[in-house]
Amino acid sequence: MRLCRFNDDRLGVVDGAEVCDVTAALDILPPYRYPLPHGDMLIAHLPAIRMRAAELVPAAPRLPLSAVRLLSPVANPGKVIGAPVNYLKHLEEVREQRALNHGNASHSAPIHTAGVFLKATRSVVGPGEGVAVRYPDRRTDHEVELGLVIGRRASEVPVHDALSYVAGYVIGLDITIRGSEERSLRKSVDSYTVIGPWLVTADDIEEPGALDMRLTVNGEVRQQASTALLIMNCAELIAYASSFYTLEPGDILITGTPEGVSPIVPGDRIEARISQVGEMTVAVRPW
Repeated sequence: MRLCRFNDDRLGVVDGAEVCDVTAALDILPPYRYPLPHGDMLIAHLPAIRMRAAELVPAAPRLPLSAVRLLSPVANPGKVIGAPVNYLKHLEEVREQRALNHGNASHSAPIHTAGVFLKATRSVVGPGEGVAVRYPDRRTDHEVELGLVIGRRASEVPVHDALSYVAGYVIGLDITIRGSEERSLRKSVDSYTVIGPWLVTADDIEEPGALDMRLTVNGEVRQQASTALLIMNCAELIAYASSFYTLEPGDILITGTPEGVSPIVPGDRIEARISQVGEMTVAVRPW
């Protein structure tokens, strides 16, 4: 199933070129009082939401997909976890280009040395909201990545069982200001984590380690690779991250970007595609 959030926080099931409005499925979510539980409540109750959404689809109002504004399918991620330099050729380009490493050895360390990092959840937007370049005088780059959405609480998960904790998959754009500062600072600007175009539930993707990805800017191919080339694969990333953090429903783990990162400026049009997940178009605008 492909679940999207659109317009004014409507819930939809994507069916070809249409969106079925199944917002009424949210009525099954239990009421909450402060303090709110950890995690995203839709993702925490995803099996029940899916069942109710499927019941609503036949009679649901339908809208053209091209006519809706797509938001992040995960409204309230507790954590966004990034995986730096997780493709060999990207590691090589970071080591070779001072514009990427800024003379900081930690920027060009392999993932097993560098570890993962956190991005501010306030940076998360959907493709329909676009990217606002905050520092136009500094180089700002695109990075396309496969995103994993955690479906249930996970801590110290073994690799062999890790994928069972995935609720679904998304495309992620990890927008990055180049510089000497820590990654979390340069990647946590508002709108610098684009998640979308929808959530593809885990049962629809048998092997996340064999997905082709491509990113173009204004029609020019900038990045093209396969998740088969990940240094630390999806299951290993979940196991590694859960050895440091307790993962909650709705946490998003973006798995790293391949080679070809390059600058974007206001007025650019990014198109990102991952096989079996989908494709999304993202506008770049001034702050």
